[in-house]
Amino acid sequence: MADKGTFPDQSEDAQGISWRVKLVIALMIVLAIGVVLVTNRWLTERFSETTRNRADLRLALYSGNMISELQRTSVVPLLLSTDPAFAEALRVGNFSSTSQRLIKLQSEIGVASIMLLDRDGRVVGATNRNLLGTLYRSESFYVDALRAKDTIFTAARRGTAGFDFTYSRAVVVDGRPVGVIAVAVDLMKYERAWAGFQDAVLVTDSEGTVILATEPRWRGLPVDEALAVREPMSAFGRAIQATTDWAQNPPDAYVAGQAVMKTEARVPFRGWRMVTFTAYDSVRERVNGVLALEIMGFAILLALTFYGLSRKAWSQTMSFQRESAELRLLNARLQREIAEREKVQKDLAVAELTLAQSSKLAALGEMSAAVSHELNQPLAAMKTYLAGARLLLQRRRPEEALSSFQRIDDLIERMGAITRQLKSYARKGGEAFEPVDMRLALSSALSMMEPQLKARVVKITRTLPRQPVMVMADRIRLEQVIINLLRNALDATKDRPGPQIDLILSQGETAMLLVRDNGTGIADLDNLFEPFYTTKKPGEGVGLGLAISSGIVGDLGGRLTARNATGGGAVFEMQLPLMGPIKEQEAAE
Repeated sequence: MADKGTFPDQSEDAQGISWRVKLVIALMIVLAIGVVLVTNRWLTERFSETTRNRADLRLALYSGNMISELQRTSVVPLLLSTDPAFAEALRVGNFSSTSQRLIKLQSEIGVASIMLLDRDGRVVGATNRNLLGTLYRSESFYVDALRAKDTIFTAARRGTAGFDFTYSRAVVVDGRPVGVIAVAVDLMKYERAWAGFQDAVLVTDSEGTVILATEPRWRGLPVDEALAVREPMSAFGRAIQATTDWAQNPPDAYVAGQAVMKTEARVPFRGWRMVTFTAYDSVRERVNGVLALEIMGFAILLALTFYGLSRKAWSQTMSFQRESAELRLLNARLQREIAEREKVQKDLAVAELTLAQSSKLAALGEMSAAVSHELNQPLAAMKTYLAGARLLLQRRRPEEALSSFQRIDDLIERMGAITRQLKSYARKGGEAFEPVDMRLALSSALSMMEPQLKARVVKITRTLPRQPVMVMADRIRLEQVIINLLRNALDATKDRPGPQIDLILSQGETAMLLVRDNGTGIADLDNLFEPFYTTKKPGEGVGLGLAISSGIVGDLGGRLTARNATGGGAVFEMQLPLMGPIKEQEAAE
């Protein structure tokens, strides 16, 4: 009875452990969420304050550099207006050396540009010679300088390109103004420098109009209108913005739809103000880095907890064993399918060889008519020599009859050479490679094509090296490729006046044979070597010659390419690897 009572206790204990584990997991998740929220708020405030302090320092640096440039340039018109050379030039109207002197002073002082204007507002001297002769009679920097006795500063709008900032002062001779000296202040360089940082920067005048800005669209607008200029946001962008705003402090402003931190300072010059907008991206990156580490730590704790729980899932091993048995059956079935696929590939290779042989025999069929014509000529000549020999024997002139018999023997040897070449070409190529001189293979192919070449007037040019061009190849299949290229060249020049075929054999890193014709060229280079692609009329070809030739060259370890020649026609290029030095030595022995 005591033994039976132990089972309920164990069951309750097991249920208690499962409930505690669930509670621990829930508490860990709640703790993780709380820690992440508190850390996010605290770090955001701390890093935002640090970013704002850095923005204040950059703002002070920007405004200081700008004021320094304005103050440095403001004294230049005063110095130049008292220069006797400029006053004398305006008085007598001789400005031949004025521009050269201004250019020299510009390089010494380091200002943007300098202009000298006469009493009519015409530019008579300038560091930019393209401005000579330009009238600025109605410009404020000129009119105000003539009216005032001091240096005048003006900021004039220059379309959409920004503002021109100019210091100008009248040149006075004998108590009356005779011209104006104007010095430009290049504040745009600071604008370009500010654009290299992440902050958006703008400068406004005393009326609140933007005169300098890293965003070109802001220039000439009030600050509120400038900040309102932005691209329309998509629904996805608005959702991201709402999520970002919820995760951080309320932003000071929005620039192009992005929440930014605004920092503003007064520039001690004519009521100007400078404003910088710093994105919260840097703050979020630093905060997210810390949050990522915290989340990773809680994730590791949860992973360890789940790993401990997964140890209790040992019963799943049986299902894994059943799946393993099924995988073994699938593997055996896959092996059978692989064996069947290999058998099909072998049958396909045999079919490809048979197709190549059929193409070669088809070429022999096309050459049969020309061959019969080639054999008929020596047969007719033999008949004539036999008749002459019979007549000479009847006239008891055996020496002359022997000469006719010798000529008949030569004709029989020639006919035998033609039939031997055709019989050798008709054989199937062997798989065993042997050293082959491509010069001899080309000559043999030309010999077999000689009847077809004689049937038409085609100019054949051959360029061959003096040394052997040795390759490891199947001679019969190599000759088949050359014959296919020659047949294509003959077909391409069939309707051309003055047909010509150039055969160029050379060797460098590889053995290269070029077959060039002056035919019509190739219309579709991409599909040229595809099986059954042909541009010939029905009954003249099935489009297998070049496909088979490309396969043969690939089997020989080479490459067959085609292109259109510059002056018209087509160029076929066959490249084969040269035979190594050891094999060349064995071939020589």
